Amino acid sequence: MDTPKIFESEYRFCLILWEHEPVTAAELVKLCQAQLGWKRTTTYTVIKRLGERGVVQNKDGVVTALVSREAAQVSEIDELMEKKFQGSLPAFLAAFARRQDLSEEEAEEIRRIIEK
Repeated sequence: MDTPKIFESEYRFCLILWEHEPVTAAELVKLCQAQLGWKRTTTYTVIKRLGERGVVQNKDGVVTALVSREAAQVSEIDELMEKKFQGSLPAFLAAFARRQDLSEEEAEEIRRIIEK
């Protein structure tokens, strides 16, 4: 199953949800107002929109994520690689490595990940 698209402002909402879930919609309103400056109606609109796309579930006023943070991150990386690097992992890694000052430990960790 493909991970539903989560747009940037929705992702910021999801970060709050992932940190606090399960959480009541009323509590999410307070958290989003404090952390994002959103009005109550904005939070409820985002909950509804994400619910329609299968990202969150709002059952009896308690909101939980149906998509994990990891799944959302992988989906974004896949989209970035496809759009900017024609799906080429080596091209993506080469571009990333050229722009980063990797420590020897980080480079070794990347080598171990690739070898798996």
